[in-house]
Amino acid sequence: MKAKSTTKPKAKTKTNTAKSIDRDQLSVYLADLLQVNRVKDYCPNGLQVQGKSTIKKIVTGVTASLALIDAAIEEGADAILVHHGWFWKNDDVRVVGQLHTRLKLLMEHEINLFAYHLPLDLHTELGNNAQLAQVMGWIDAKASSAAFHGAVEGLVWRGKTNEAQRTLGHLARSLASRLGRDPLVIGDLNKPVKNIAWCTGAAQGYITEAIAMKVDAYISGEVSEPTFHAAQEVGIAYIAAGHHATERYGIQALGQHLWKKWGVEHQFIDIPNPI
Repeated sequence: MKAKSTTKPKAKTKTNTAKSIDRDQLSVYLADLLQVNRVKDYCPNGLQVQGKSTIKKIVTGVTASLALIDAAIEEGADAILVHHGWFWKNDDVRVVGQLHTRLKLLMEHEINLFAYHLPLDLHTELGNNAQLAQVMGWIDAKASSAAFHGAVEGLVWRGKTNEAQRTLGHLARSLASRLGRDPLVIGDLNKPVKNIAWCTGAAQGYITEAIAMKVDAYISGEVSEPTFHAAQEVGIAYIAAGHHATERYGIQALGQHLWKKWGVEHQFIDIPNPI
């Protein structure tokens, strides 16, 4: 079942009083807001599929899956705004199979698809890392100034836990409660945890950098086999809190920002994903 949350202007009557925005105007605004030219990404950022020129309703979601497209059609969306879009670096360029099915639906209903990957991770207010810190109540949260392994500066964040998260066990329980997903935890649950680093999504590979930052724990979305050994041998705690679970908040914040600025109706649709 799809869990849905809606952000829309309050109207005194049943008449839809939401405003609209021109597709190209929105594209230019988002490119500037998210500084898409700042980063070399694995996919195109911005308008990926062209639809209607006038946008009255935006649906946001984490990934441009078939389930999200179906839900957006049902809700009468003119545009879908996601973190994980299409046309990744190593994808098959042919429009066949899964891509054909998804693209055909968008084209038939003239729905625009906008996607922002690393630019949404990096944004210091609306980004995934910034929003995760707000959800978790982490203190002194800020982007690291270091650029690791050629990654863009500011991709890994650091901060401090709050008073209710002072051990690894407490931090894990707080993540489970606030994200609605039990995390995978590597380390002693009684270990004191104060200084932490994090990067949402599939950023487990940055554990080496977290170690260099001398933090007590590193939080990301996923885990790989080498992650366990790195954590065990150095003594840093590691938490895999879920790729989808850690990246739900940036796209919602972006949709809410557009509603507040332009008055365009916005609805976030969460397609559950255990990864």
